[in-house]
Formats: sequence, structure tokens, C-alpha cells
Amino acid sequence: MELSPRRPVRSYVLRQGRVSNAQARAHQALLPRYGITYSNQSLDLERTFGRAAPKILEIGFGMGETTAAIAAAHPENDYLGIEVHTPGVGSLLKLIGERGLANLRLIQHDAVEVLREMIAPESLDGAHVFFPDPWPKKRHHKRRLVQTDFVALLASRLKPGGYLHLATDWQEYAEQMLAVLSAEPRLENTADGFAPRPDYRPQTKFETRGLKLGHGVWDIVFRKK
Repeated sequence: MELSPRRPVRSYVLRQGRVSNAQARAHQALLPRYGITYSNQSLDLERTFGRAAPKILEIGFGMGETTAAIAAAHPENDYLGIEVHTPGVGSLLKLIGERGLANLRLIQHDAVEVLREMIAPESLDGAHVFFPDPWPKKRHHKRRLVQTDFVALLASRLKPGGYLHLATDWQEYAEQMLAVLSAEPRLENTADGFAPRPDYRPQTKFETRGLKLGHGVWDIVFRKK
């Protein structure tokens, strides 16, 4: 399924920030081993990881702490993370090296283009989109990642029975996410509205601090029919 020819939704805004020395070293040393170069060719996931195992995609992994924790806790799965920002990619590569995470690979590129060109239809067992940029100002809502075309593309890449797990700490964005996923005919909600946080998603330090201050976090988990 192709996205419509309107102005493309990007999964990011390029604001690199400072790359630490440790992140730069990890990026240089480990990206050739654990990174996958973007191309317009479909990626053979089993060949990439060297085995047949459930394949989970994570879009926008930030600094990578959650991604590394999930991969470490679930060695039976393979995880493919997508992120554009070099500090985050370097940070996760450093964690991969420190923890010896053989079940994790990275692509440093726009997630929409990766999904469209590199991920084959019905090849994913799951996908995570945790705390995407909420673009809180109303005039910026069109920049949000979770929109109809994006969800349709992502749904096409899931296997039947595959899951899509989103999380956000912005209630208004959570409500939009829930509405968009509910409108996608190939997906069905696993809960009555928002879902309890699945055990596999660790609670971040930022999230813990926010919850203590009374801030909400909303998880949304759908499955492909």
C-alpha cells in the first residue's frame, strides 16, 4: 500500500543535538556491524538476523534505553529499530555493545520511507511506536506521525495476528491515535479503549517522574485481523 501523494509525513524533525564522545565512538565502531543501510530494496529479515524468529519493529527509539531493555529481556525475538538522530543511534549502539544484544539491528533513516521500501508486506510480528513527538500546537498536528495513511501502511506490513503498540503521555494525541487505529479496517483493539501497559514495555525514568506528578500515560494495543 502506498501513501497518498500529498506532502509526505515524516517520522522526525532533524534536530541532531550534541553527540557525545562515547556516542560518536559507538556510532563509528558498531554501526557497520549492527546498522542496516537504507535502500529501496526489500529487506530479508530472516537473513538479516540469521534465524527464524518473531520480528518486531520499533519506530523512533530515542536514546534507546527502552529498546535495549526489551531486546535484552526477550532474546527469543528480533528487534529492528528506526531512528534518524545520531545521538540516539550512538547511544543505542553503545548499549548493544555493552550488553551483547545480538537480536537488535538499526536503520538510521526516515521510518515512513523504510516501511514503504524495505519492509515487505505481512513480514512483521509487531511494531512499537513509543512517545512520538506530540506536536502539541494545533497548527502543527498535521506533522504528527500517527495519521491515517501511516497507520494503513504500517498495518499492511504486519502479519495477520501481528500487533501494533503505541504509547504517549499527551491525552489529546492518545485520543487521536485511538481514533485513527479504530478507523483502520484491518486492525482491532485488544482492549476496551486504552490498554494497560504491557509487561514487556518498561516504565522509563521520565514516565515514572511524570506519573508521580499526576501526569497520564496512555497505551494503545491493536492486532491485525
